[in-house]
Amino acid sequence: MKPNIHPDYHPVTVHCACGHTFPTRSTMKGDFLRVEICSSCHPFFTGKQKLVDTAGRVERFTKKYEKAAEVQQAIKDANKKKR
Repeated sequence: MKPNIHPDYHPVTVHCACGHTFPTRSTMKGDFLRVEICSSCHPFFTGKQKLVDTAGRVERFTKKYEKAAEVQQAIKDANKKKR
């Protein structure tokens, strides 16, 4: 490795919005790093689902695809009656 071209790699403390803190190492300057989500509160690791819905996006999505599913089912039923 070439000398004097790599950034300083030093210990930092990560502070999550949920209150969890843990030590790690980083090239970021400073003693602590603030994050919004960590492995203690992320739904993938905890198994808990949190839906942050703004302006009813989830409802619009489910409503849109419920109609599509009904149309597909109607087509299948019509094809079965033809046979």
